[in-house]
Amino acid sequence: MQMHFEYSVEGGNFSQAGLTSSQVKKTLKQLNVNGAVIKRTVVALYEAEVNIVAHAYGGTILVDIDEEKIVIELRDEGPGIEDIGKTMEIGYSTATPEVREMGFGAGMGLSNMNNNSDLLEITSEVGKGTCVKIINHFKDDNNGNK
Repeated sequence: MQMHFEYSVEGGNFSQAGLTSSQVKKTLKQLNVNGAVIKRTVVALYEAEVNIVAHAYGGTILVDIDEEKIVIELRDEGPGIEDIGKTMEIGYSTATPEVREMGFGAGMGLSNMNNNSDLLEITSEVGKGTCVKIINHFKDDNNGNK
């Protein structure tokens, strides 16, 4: 099994934030992936997806699923991240006041992504954009399900 999906994300369009993570959740459920793996994957993806909406002009989400893992790559066009280490600190946020008023930008996104990923890689170029790679491995449960 080898599956590939590609999604577009529009910066600033909060009404569409979470659409990709919902689609990925549905796909993983159809593949009988372990519920704990689905939850971790969807939490990490949702946080990353909202970051594109909140901070970038737009972006692309690439999702690759095989028998062993899900690999998600999010590429955005935006201001980039000056200090990735600083943004990993709980509570640190560069969200605008408008984004915070909508209930986003609490400074938990990157730490939530990190806590819900087997592997999280973030690269960024100021003035160009950011690339986030999330990998979660499927683990068999006692019922033989992925």
